[in-house]
Amino acid sequence: MAETDTLTYRRSEAVATQKVLRNTYMLLSITLLWTAAMAGVSMALEVPPMGFIPLLVAFGVLFAISKFRNSGVGIVLVFVCTGILGFSLGPIISLYVAAGASQIVVTAASLTGLIFLSLSGYTLMSQKDFSFMSGFLSVGLWVMLGCILLLWLGPLFGFYSSALHLAISAGIVILMSGLILYDTSRIIHGGETNYVMATVSLYLSIYNIFISLLHIFGLFGGDE
Repeated sequence: MAETDTLTYRRSEAVATQKVLRNTYMLLSITLLWTAAMAGVSMALEVPPMGFIPLLVAFGVLFAISKFRNSGVGIVLVFVCTGILGFSLGPIISLYVAAGASQIVVTAASLTGLIFLSLSGYTLMSQKDFSFMSGFLSVGLWVMLGCILLLWLGPLFGFYSSALHLAISAGIVILMSGLILYDTSRIIHGGETNYVMATVSLYLSIYNIFISLLHIFGLFGGDE
């Protein structure tokens, strides 16, 4: 009897995990298309660079998403957040296009997709548990935030280093790649049961990888 109950529990757990995975990737796909659409709108409107204001607004929306994660409001807020990030992405892409470096955008987008599909696919196929990366990723995030703050405040004191910018961008790509492994692993092992939060986590990793690759290719191409 106990063995039967255990098997039933495992089956129901597997079904629940598959449901979270399916909903996560479906919502993620839609939000990425939505982001691209909003970027296209801001490019068509020739919106100038908006600085950090959209990022601060999106950051505030993220807290609201966490609060309403279990309701339809949470899904609406996901589209609000990704729409804001997409709209703010348009002016950045426009700079590359205007400089005749549209190939950099295409390359960054293609490589971002390849990184995500490879890492997520590997985790799904291997069923490996990457929870051991939690401490490393937490420390890495704090270190990276400190470096980004230094990069932002540096120009105010007459300091700017393209080498530091390159190192930070490369570090973000590595860190976000680790988060894709970690977040995908959490989903398949039951650590994350809310597809809204799972989508947001994976989306932010993809978004940051794309932005960082743009910076890296732009620095090498001499467009920044």
